[in-house]
Amino acid sequence: MLTKMVVENFKSFDKQTELTMVSSSKIRAKLDHRVQVGSNTRLLKHAVIYGANASGKSNLVDFARFFKSTLEGGLPLWGTRCFCRNSKENEKKNSTFEIQMEIDGKFYAYGFSAILADRWMTGEWLYELYQNGGARCIFEREELSKPELDASVALSKEEHNRFEIYASDFEKNIAELFLTEMNRGKNIAEDSNLQVFKKVYNWLKNHIVIITPDSRVTDFKYYYENDSLALINDLISTFDTGVSNVRIEEIDLNDLSKMLPKPILDDVMEKVRKSLSETGTKSFRMSGRSDTSFFNIEFNGNEEPKVTTIKLRHGKSMYDFDFEEESDGTRRLFDLMDMLLMKDDDMVYVVDELERSLHPKLTEHFLELFSERHKNHKIQLIFTTHESSIMDQELFRRDEIWFIERDEENNSKIYSLDRFKERYDKKLSKAYLEGRYGAIPVFRRFEFGKGV
Repeated sequence: MLTKMVVENFKSFDKQTELTMVSSSKIRAKLDHRVQVGSNTRLLKHAVIYGANASGKSNLVDFARFFKSTLEGGLPLWGTRCFCRNSKENEKKNSTFEIQMEIDGKFYAYGFSAILADRWMTGEWLYELYQNGGARCIFEREELSKPELDASVALSKEEHNRFEIYASDFEKNIAELFLTEMNRGKNIAEDSNLQVFKKVYNWLKNHIVIITPDSRVTDFKYYYENDSLALINDLISTFDTGVSNVRIEEIDLNDLSKMLPKPILDDVMEKVRKSLSETGTKSFRMSGRSDTSFFNIEFNGNEEPKVTTIKLRHGKSMYDFDFEEESDGTRRLFDLMDMLLMKDDDMVYVVDELERSLHPKLTEHFLELFSERHKNHKIQLIFTTHESSIMDQELFRRDEIWFIERDEENNSKIYSLDRFKERYDKKLSKAYLEGRYGAIPVFRRFEFGKGV
């Protein structure tokens, strides 16, 4: 589970900023919104982030997106202007990114630092954290030096020699992460202490899912599994969108090319080629979605690929509807439905503008379903929103509600509702809109001149 995110000198975050998922010991409400880990740590399952437009909410989501992008492919070109540009000095200062997590009952802190304008990696580290406040270094590196494994990591002589070769080969690599390198086909025994490199990498890569308003191709495999499709039909009918049934229909590649803009189709085919190359198999399936369509592509040996899409039925109508004919709100629900269908444990969903195109009651209904569906799962939901009506202690605890606002120097700061001493019966949404907690727009007076 996610424990903490730490960021510094990135976009609107100038000084070190933290979002923690460790619960407050003072709050006794909604005890099922936290998960006991170890002897004395309880982690929250939700973080709801409020703030005015341009306050920095999306920048916090971009932190997670940048972190994963660097993990998978090195420092991205688009990140060269992502340092906090509120100060000229920041261009040559380190930007810091760290994620703390719990995996199989153990806590880790993994992070890196870089001068983004130069695409220059200046540091990288991995620590095991103890619940008594202590920590043990696993490895770290600085600037052009080779990665150093801490002496506390016990290895056989052969493992130690192999690690030294890996580290020496990586020396002076200024654009990539050593954690990524340790997961490029390295032959590591299952009982080796070097498995921690695979464990942390796998969690960061596969257990954090980011959903933004401009997300394009995403995995929607559940729509093509019979059991899940039956559940989808049951769920979608509860939202009162008019959709009563979802079914699968086979189409050909020509139909798919008409459904998808060329850049998206090219992206899909590139993902297919890359997956087939990496796995070395001839069988492959990929589900995805563009702005207006769902699709599934299955490859089986040398056979022609099988392409399918979804068709929707409204009420008692005998006619099918294409996905592109649905409203923005209905299509948004399909974006989010994956979170209700997730069968794997220990997932973190980071969603920007969760309520986009949704009626407040639909947003509330979705959140209630999410909490009910995953009340016994280690699944976390972190999302930004403007929707004050869901700021209700019937839905979330005080320590699950966060605010982001910009200071007089235009830098973002984040703080929890838990720092405000409020009665449990207080109408939080009203107090928020009245400005009690900050993080709302402040307008300047303007008058139209005569003749304008």
